[in-house]
Amino acid sequence: MGSKWAMAAAVSAVVGLGNASPLVAVELKEQQPAISYSIIPSKDSPELEWWRESMKTHDQRMQWFRQARFGMFIHWGVYSDLEGVWHDEPVQGYAEHIMRKAKIPIETYRKEVAGKFNPEKFNADAWAKLAKDAGMGYMVITSKHHDGFAMFDSDVTDYNIVDATAWHHDPMKDLKKACAAQGLRFGFYYSQAWDWGHPDGPGNDWDWQQPAGDRQLHGGKVWWEVSPDEVARCAKYVDNKVIPQVRELISKYQPDIIWFDTPNKMPPSENYRVLKATREAGPNVVISSRCVPALGDYMSTADRPAELPPHDGDWEAIPTTNESYGYHRADQSHKPVSHFIEIIAKTAARGGNLMLNVGPRGDGTLDPKDVAILTGIGKWMSVNGDSIHGSTRSPLQVQSWGESTRKGDTLYLHIFHWPSDGKLIVGGLKSKVKNAYLLGDSSRAPLKVARVNDLDVQIDVPQAPPDATDSVIALECEGEPSTDAARLLSAKQENVLRVFDAQLIGDTIKFGQGKRDNAYVESWTEPNDKILWTVRVTEPAIYNLSAVYDAEPDSAGGKYQISLGGRYCGGIVLAGKEQSQRVGEIQLEPGVHQLQVAPAQIAGSELMRLRHLTLTVVRHETSSR
Repeated sequence: MGSKWAMAAAVSAVVGLGNASPLVAVELKEQQPAISYSIIPSKDSPELEWWRESMKTHDQRMQWFRQARFGMFIHWGVYSDLEGVWHDEPVQGYAEHIMRKAKIPIETYRKEVAGKFNPEKFNADAWAKLAKDAGMGYMVITSKHHDGFAMFDSDVTDYNIVDATAWHHDPMKDLKKACAAQGLRFGFYYSQAWDWGHPDGPGNDWDWQQPAGDRQLHGGKVWWEVSPDEVARCAKYVDNKVIPQVRELISKYQPDIIWFDTPNKMPPSENYRVLKATREAGPNVVISSRCVPALGDYMSTADRPAELPPHDGDWEAIPTTNESYGYHRADQSHKPVSHFIEIIAKTAARGGNLMLNVGPRGDGTLDPKDVAILTGIGKWMSVNGDSIHGSTRSPLQVQSWGESTRKGDTLYLHIFHWPSDGKLIVGGLKSKVKNAYLLGDSSRAPLKVARVNDLDVQIDVPQAPPDATDSVIALECEGEPSTDAARLLSAKQENVLRVFDAQLIGDTIKFGQGKRDNAYVESWTEPNDKILWTVRVTEPAIYNLSAVYDAEPDSAGGKYQISLGGRYCGGIVLAGKEQSQRVGEIQLEPGVHQLQVAPAQIAGSELMRLRHLTLTVVRHETSSR
């Protein structure tokens, strides 16, 4: 037993944890002492006293973050010069991953990519002004991405932008100064877990046979459990590069935020050490969740969201203008300005931040398409920014016409679908309204507001929307807004019930990440798993009901049942992506109803992946009551 324990103790000591640390679960057995590098301390453990102490100032350091609500993410590195192409072959997916995608040897990458980098058209003031004019409150830029190259003047390694490029210049000093001049908060993305440029860093399996790469060497996704001997190698990388560079970034630039990434590529125990060192170096710096999720200052959610799963507390979504974060000349999938205006409002309505990414080109200029998007957003924000900046989660249910945000006693109504008859119904608002006006009206002329019933109010609005994408009405309430939990179904407009606005019931069913490809529920495998909306109807009507979902081939032939207002209908699952299926017509009487979707028969591995239901009035009825 002695030799086995000595080996375990040695590994633990190299990692820098110590045998008694709560970070490692040590089980003494005669033949097999087990060390788990997947275990981190519980929040109430003595080891986390430093973290609990740091949380006493959490609200203070998060104040600017909550005020901003909207920021700029920048993926810029020596890879930007390649524009997503290596030896005339475009890479698929993220351009910033080109070193991994093309398996470029480190010496070639250093000489032919980093060595030639010379962005002489870089203008920090122009970048910062563009962000400010777009209504953004902060900027986060890649200081070191997965390629391991430092885009700042690093004393830790000469593999940095000052020593290893033809430019010999530190753009981070410029950006720090430019952001301060514009009143923007400034911070860094830092890839702590993946480093393809360091012999001990995870991810490079073409030069150094490292774990966490595409070849899944040394045990695959949890390589630290399968090959614990590799942990000591990773710990050397953390000790010699990650922690020193993070300390360097904080001491040299005093950032407001450190944004980590891909923690699943490195042992949780090593991520923990990085997080602790970061907090020690920067007591007031905001730290994202992509290091140790449970201990970050806020939750960083899925990349490239199309829809937004529910999140508690502080959180942030990170869309990008096209589908690549780094500049990719072959990716022309830029989304319209309207897409981003709507998702900004939807994010703020749910109490989150949106950090929109742009990928500058290798010469330091921004793609004109990105500039056009930011300029378009800025035009809208210049009129309606008060409804976003400093807003909090809305208590009002999603409406057929759009979303709402809140600041104190004021609700801001974000109207994506303008009522054609000039009558806007705000469903579920119990509070008395003192005043209502359009943010786009400089005179703030009051709009006529009338109460329809105890739960709904009507606002008389112009026939044409002031803004084609999102017209905003400020609704000042008497005191804290009081709302009803049920969602009002409109008798005039289409009602889109997204699954992310529903309640999930069951042990296996869960929300997808919210990207275009997975903006649905998944793992719907059990007969008792259900999706539930609480809806309200004010007048009898017959609704057309349809469902949009994805389904794998083995799910075809399954059956689902929808119950609503004491009536039932259903459908047979068809294989395919974004299947739009008319389920039937259903008659509803006035009142509150539970709309429930449940399996009738699961044919394959899961029922289906529901995205949303749509209810539209076919005709009005005379109440049978």
